[in-house]
Amino acid sequence: MSVAAPRLSDVLIDLHTHSRASDGTQTPAELVAEAAGRGLSVLGLTDHDTTAGWAEAEVAAQRARIILVRGIEVSCLHDGISLHVLSYLHDPDDPPLLAELERARASRQQRARLIVDRLAEDFPLAYDDVLAQVHGDATVGRPHIADAMVAAGIVSDRDAAFREYLYTGSPYYVTHYAPDPVTAVRLIRAAGGVPVMAHPFAAARGRIVSDDVIASMAQAGLAGLEARHPDHTPDQVAHAAGLARELGLLASGASDYHGAGKTVRLAQEVTPPPVYEAILAQARGVALVGGGRGDQAGRG
Repeated sequence: MSVAAPRLSDVLIDLHTHSRASDGTQTPAELVAEAAGRGLSVLGLTDHDTTAGWAEAEVAAQRARIILVRGIEVSCLHDGISLHVLSYLHDPDDPPLLAELERARASRQQRARLIVDRLAEDFPLAYDDVLAQVHGDATVGRPHIADAMVAAGIVSDRDAAFREYLYTGSPYYVTHYAPDPVTAVRLIRAAGGVPVMAHPFAAARGRIVSDDVIASMAQAGLAGLEARHPDHTPDQVAHAAGLARELGLLASGASDYHGAGKTVRLAQEVTPPPVYEAILAQARGVALVGGGRGDQAGRG
């Protein structure tokens, strides 16, 4: 269905956050409550490859009177390079997208076991230790392995685990299946969603794809680039914004908040209201839920 775009001004809009449904440290309800308490008007819940947190977040958003943008963060691979595409307001029951996400989820589960097997050769770590860090039906991923390493006293925090042992290319790293980003963009559009590339130039995370790859994604229907992100340097922000202008894409911003899993704050980076409105104008999957400050600012 079409989603009416609210007219907002002087509001905080954070469209990239994670809950325990994937690798965040808060339940969806806790995340929504914190967002409302910190004065956000709009929160995007974008757990990795799953909509498992949507239902709980919807109830919490109604209670907290905050607008919830339901989404996911789709893990992709291009020539061995990991990248992510945010999908906003897609149909969660779309069969082709669901099938691709399930294939990726199964591969990630197997990959996690293999990484732990490698780590266990050098450290006191077992797969059961990792499972103890997983909440509900969340897909096991590297952040859960990092949390288990923290609990075992191997590293001081999640960032150290990634920096020293879990980074792409580490001796302990194992790849996994994920869709090509062009395929992901097309699937998201077909499901009525709005695809935005997450942290496209965060080189500190590992290798990044070329501008030509992003141009191919744009031709397939990419809506925007997450230009302002805590892992982007000022030069990377400028490059993302410039490339977005060149390709006719939106330039968004968000915190990529994971609760205690990372040092970033909610709304550390935000999306400008006109960009938010433009995202909503393209959505054809599900509607917004919740309400409150955004309504008072003129939500349509």
